[in-house]
Amino acid sequence: MLQLLRGKKSGFLVKVALVLITIGFSFFGIESYFVSNASMAVAKVGGTDITQDQFRDRFNQYRQRMQQMTGGTLDTSYFDNPEVKRQVLDQMINEQVLLAANEKLGITVPASQVRREIMDIQAFQNDGHFDPDQYRVLLSSQGMSPLMFEDRVRQDLGVRELPSRISATALVTETEVDAYLRLKDQLRDFRYVRLDRPEPASTEVSDDEIETYYREHQSEFMVPERVALDYVELDAEKLDIDLTPDEDTLKERYEKEKTRFVSPEERLASHILVKVEGKGTPEDQKKALARAEAIEAELKAGKDFAELAKADSDDLGSKNLGGDLGWLEKGTTDEAFENALFELKKGEVSAPVLGSEGYHIIELRDVRPGTTRSFEEVKPELEREYAESERDRQYADKAGRLTDLTYEDPSSLEPAAQALGLKVQKTPLFSREGGTGIAANPAVVKAAFSEGVLVQKNNSDPVELGPNHIAVVRVADHQAATPKPLEEVRTAVRDRILDTRVASQAKERADALLAAVDKDGSLEQVAEKDGLKVEEQHGVGREAATVDSALVNAAFAMSRPAGNAATRRIVDLGGDSYALLQLDKVTDGDPAKLDARTREAARNTLREAAGSESARALVDALRKDTKITVYEDKLQDL
Repeated sequence: MLQLLRGKKSGFLVKVALVLITIGFSFFGIESYFVSNASMAVAKVGGTDITQDQFRDRFNQYRQRMQQMTGGTLDTSYFDNPEVKRQVLDQMINEQVLLAANEKLGITVPASQVRREIMDIQAFQNDGHFDPDQYRVLLSSQGMSPLMFEDRVRQDLGVRELPSRISATALVTETEVDAYLRLKDQLRDFRYVRLDRPEPASTEVSDDEIETYYREHQSEFMVPERVALDYVELDAEKLDIDLTPDEDTLKERYEKEKTRFVSPEERLASHILVKVEGKGTPEDQKKALARAEAIEAELKAGKDFAELAKADSDDLGSKNLGGDLGWLEKGTTDEAFENALFELKKGEVSAPVLGSEGYHIIELRDVRPGTTRSFEEVKPELEREYAESERDRQYADKAGRLTDLTYEDPSSLEPAAQALGLKVQKTPLFSREGGTGIAANPAVVKAAFSEGVLVQKNNSDPVELGPNHIAVVRVADHQAATPKPLEEVRTAVRDRILDTRVASQAKERADALLAAVDKDGSLEQVAEKDGLKVEEQHGVGREAATVDSALVNAAFAMSRPAGNAATRRIVDLGGDSYALLQLDKVTDGDPAKLDARTREAARNTLREAAGSESARALVDALRKDTKITVYEDKLQDL
């Protein structure tokens, strides 16, 4: 209905529509039009929603990763593919069913494992060691707190936990290792005759042939449909804005956001962990406590904390470091551990503290008091933030006005351009393959050839060209696809006819050669009759680099010769060239000749493959036992 109103802003139909809307308000209340009852989920996994925002964040991460992997050369239209979106969503569904399984099975990720994972992230390290300051700064730049990041890491580890355990149970027998090595190191002997691309039997092409081919393949010789656009562009970087704030504005901002500039108190801690063995019964806890108290007694007797940690701690992550946990702040560790740590004075050692992983004996080695940076210290940062936020604010305001104005009058860009001080620009004609300038952007091409813009002649919705950079386009000129005149493409048509002849001739020749060899039984005799050369390859492995890969792949795809009977096939070498390939002999690898290290590497390869297959089977089974609903319409709208 909105499209109808936009195209016909006056007249009887609009009046009727407005009356119907008014009646709707009177029955249901105007708030029902502004408060959506629709689900914001793109999928529901059991009782858990995967929201549009969650999917959008994950898809953006995927987009960035793919662009980095391809050096920015990947066509952005790839990300509009429904299959790509579904692939990302399926991964999120898999993660959710695994997390649900963890909850049912009581599988948890220990805090020490989360801590080790974070400390191993290179982005948080300085000179090879975890740097808590760098950790906080990087998280703050992403709008995250340490607790938020720890939850994300814990979830990521949780997703991997069950598949890891399943994979670890994969068994590989000696027989399977032998079979794998026999296949992996297999060698093949083969002979072949290469048939190069032939010259056409005749280069004569009649006018009738050309005209007939042109009529039958006219769709291949078209001037494509093309459009030229008018467009208005809004780029935050090009806005003329006064970005110099006054002192009072900055001070007000400083007072309002003062907590940002507070560095919390940090404590340099070490610990010795005594895990509760068994099933965690009261008796198991008593044994663990007794062991912890014995260690405490040794410390009171003067034993070195770091040496005892290396000898007795059950925390593998800090054990070899003498129990060193680095600098810790509130909100980053187990609550019981944290309470005990922040009650200690510098140099003190706690009594055994029961936490989620067992009993901790904690040593407080140093204290770094919390500090608050002054206004003068942070003023340059505030000025920079003000400039960015002011640019963003004014851009958002202008972008909103541009959207409203081009929607209110969908038949022209001029009113919006005049109101916002922008210029209506033009593109040359371009096809669905894109053009130059903004027409090189796939999103612009998609908008230009959309029904609303191309057929209904409306302004487009804002098209994102980059961060804080949009354009609104409309069709200025449209030229339908038309056949190219025959005289213009006559040479191309003739070449196509000759190529078709050659391709047919080459395939017929290869098939005839194979039939002749199958009949006479001798590749050499048939080749000699045709003046062809038989080439031989002996002991070729799967990874042979000196032999045409098409021949190697074909040879290893052929069945083993039965007795003395060779097997043959035609191999397409590309470019209308073929080869007649004859497989003569297959020699299996000999596992007995391989050393223990090679066998162990093969075993690990098979174990990883079996483990991966078991993990996939686990996810498939979990998905079958879980009610999963995917809202395809919402997914494709994102």
